[in-house]
Amino acid sequence: MNHRQLLEDIALAARQAGAAILDIVERGFDVEHKTDLSPVTEADRAAELIILAALARAAPSIPVVAEEEVAAGRIPAIGDTFFLVDPLDGTKEFVRGGDDYTVNIGLISGGEPLLGAVFAPARGAIYAGLVGEGAWIEDGDGRRSIRTRQPGDKLTAVASKSHFSQPTADYLEAVGASDYVGIGSSLKFCIVAEGKADIYPRLSPTSEWDTAAAHAVLLAAGGRVDGTDGRPLAYGKPTFLNRGFVATAGWEAPAIGPYLAEFSGGGELPQGV
Repeated sequence: MNHRQLLEDIALAARQAGAAILDIVERGFDVEHKTDLSPVTEADRAAELIILAALARAAPSIPVVAEEEVAAGRIPAIGDTFFLVDPLDGTKEFVRGGDDYTVNIGLISGGEPLLGAVFAPARGAIYAGLVGEGAWIEDGDGRRSIRTRQPGDKLTAVASKSHFSQPTADYLEAVGASDYVGIGSSLKFCIVAEGKADIYPRLSPTSEWDTAAAHAVLLAAGGRVDGTDGRPLAYGKPTFLNRGFVATAGWEAPAIGPYLAEFSGGGELPQGV
């Protein structure tokens, strides 16, 4: 398989899905809630249908695990290679009228992200990466390569707008990041990938489709993402659940386990990144 061409194909699919989302924003939409009480809109469903059709053309033999399909009980059998799709990550921010929601398409191979594309429709910026070959951003200034940065004396952190907690603040203080920027959706990975931040900890659950695409972009840009056990965050887990993780610009961060145990207290449902 030509992975470079596949990356271009999924980047185009993400853009097309994003265009559909913007059309729906312009005419207005209703908000529903799934069984886990997370919001869902017409935009989520429309974007996912566009992506599924595009992936069926570009890579018909590769199974696709997509958020709204899973919510409807349609979960394909997966093998070593499969797609993870979140058609609209950051739905809470989207519903509030924010601009930091994203379209996410990632390819997993051998339990690890191989390539991914993350499109922020309201910002007109797309991030993409192929592990081992590099990452790029394309926006109003054209396409250019991105790379993580070396940490300085003070660390800059990004963290969730909707899921920031005291344990997260305690962890950031422990690693030497005295302040953070709150961003919705998978854009937090991308900000680290393009060298504008050093660390992104997540101390509550997410689904694998929330993280796969942006994880691939960060890896391709020189970063790393470790799970609660301090090992690289893996994919294809039962129920496609991430308990927590810490993403950095490439350096090994302290384990989040003690902080996660304090925060989770029995199993919060994943609510996006």
